[in-house]
Amino acid sequence: MSGTYEFVQLDVFTKTPLTGNPLAIFTDARGLSDQQMQALAREMNLSETTFILPRAPEVEAEKGKHVRIFTVEEELPFAGHPTLGTALYLHDTAGSGADEIALDLNVGKIDIRFGADPKTVSGEGAGPSRTGVSTRGRVRSPEHNKSDRVAGNVFGEMRQRDPEFGPTLPPDKVASVLGSEEIAAEWPSQIVSTGLPFAIVPIRDSKSLANLKPDLVKAGALLEGTGARFCYFISPEEREGRLEVRARMFFYGGEDPATGSAAGCAISWMVRHGLAKSDQQILIRQGVEARRPSEIFVRATRDGEKVTNVRVGGYAVEVLRGTARL
Repeated sequence: MSGTYEFVQLDVFTKTPLTGNPLAIFTDARGLSDQQMQALAREMNLSETTFILPRAPEVEAEKGKHVRIFTVEEELPFAGHPTLGTALYLHDTAGSGADEIALDLNVGKIDIRFGADPKTVSGEGAGPSRTGVSTRGRVRSPEHNKSDRVAGNVFGEMRQRDPEFGPTLPPDKVASVLGSEEIAAEWPSQIVSTGLPFAIVPIRDSKSLANLKPDLVKAGALLEGTGARFCYFISPEEREGRLEVRARMFFYGGEDPATGSAAGCAISWMVRHGLAKSDQQILIRQGVEARRPSEIFVRATRDGEKVTNVRVGGYAVEVLRGTARL
């Protein structure tokens, strides 16, 4: 279908323009075919592009905002920074000041909550009002409600699906991918999914992580048949008395500045194996080596042997907007 389609571009998991992970959002994609969405994602040439498909208010109240996510190669059922960035865009441009929104993705319904900072957002204790919108903790003034851009001053936190823990990977095979013995052998390298599977691979220290040069061909062969396509390399470390994590993720011949879907898998893995406490908020710093530093705030709940309530959050800021003419 021919026509004009407006888009905005955000940097996600950051408050600072030109850092974090870029995301293009087509704000009203009605009329676009699957092939056109894929072609536009290739044209934007970012790790992901999202397409918002508005529906009747009563449908959105029940099912959430319909959003589709495309990489330059394919459509994804779920991805972290596109989900968070699109939700922050919808929140900051809707003018309602609501502190919760639901996105209807191919993986299912994903809830995102908003607050002034990471400490003000919680997945518990907030019920819906009679209008179907949660009323706890409004985060914006009336003046801010008039804004039509994402300004990096609202924190969003999505709840991902409960994790599925897959097989562990043989340490010698992982070492072969890295070309060295840089893995933290006391912890397992394991396939985890909260909507999109990743291999969580612990690295012994941040210096080793910074110098990492994995063999992506060998990594692909190692992951064949596991459901995962990429490794998420993490290095937990104590910093000023608190646990922080450095992370890297290589894909499509490059490096991802921030991987929200993998971050949900990582905190699930950390809580499962005792590196992080139940509901302890952890900061993951990613994108440093790619010169696009990002901050991803994560936490999850341990309930007996089960890990649940996986939450991944951060900020976003708008950097440009434009019109595509087809």
